[in-house]
Amino acid sequence: MKRGKRRYVMTARTAKAAATRERIRASAIELYCGRAIEDFTLEEVARRAGTTVQTVLRAFGSKANLLFAALSELAESGAGLKATPPGDVRAAVTAVFDVYEAMGDFVMQRLSDEHRHPTLKPLLDQGRKNHRDWLRLVFAPQLLDRHGADRSKLFNVLDVATDVYVWKLLRRDQQLSRPAAEAVVRRMIEGVTQKEASHDNKRGTDSLAELVGRREPAA
Repeated sequence: MKRGKRRYVMTARTAKAAATRERIRASAIELYCGRAIEDFTLEEVARRAGTTVQTVLRAFGSKANLLFAALSELAESGAGLKATPPGDVRAAVTAVFDVYEAMGDFVMQRLSDEHRHPTLKPLLDQGRKNHRDWLRLVFAPQLLDRHGADRSKLFNVLDVATDVYVWKLLRRDQQLSRPAAEAVVRRMIEGVTQKEASHDNKRGTDSLAELVGRREPAA
């Protein structure tokens, strides 16, 4: 009986600790989404979670660990880039805008924190890799139509055109509507994924891919 009772007490204690940890993480995520890291305090996290700073530290070890846990959960549960029919520019642009409309402001804030908080870099780097992997999938027909350096240059342009900074420039800085902003990005992509006409080459017109290639650092 004593052993059974002890096991019950241990189970109840473990469940309580897990619930407290979850409240702390949820409170951290709520705060993390709305402010810079410098304004993110363990005291406020503890107050919102109905616990103490000591308990927060006991559960996560440090503010950095708590921030990492919050960002990890957001990355796993947030809007993700969905696969679209390969080569479908309109569908691809809509998919990337779906993500940025939901999380673009948050991502921009985290990017602004990156140089001051190196602990953010691994997850942000993973996000960049995921984005590039998605580009290779959804623009496979356009990329496979090019070879060598031309393919690399086209990929770089696609990466730039679908970057969150372009979304911010169009939607926040220029205050374009979403349809208008998507139209701009589609035009950028369509302009570089189509083969340059021979008369453009004769005139010496530079494609955007060529211009980006010229700005690449020497290997």
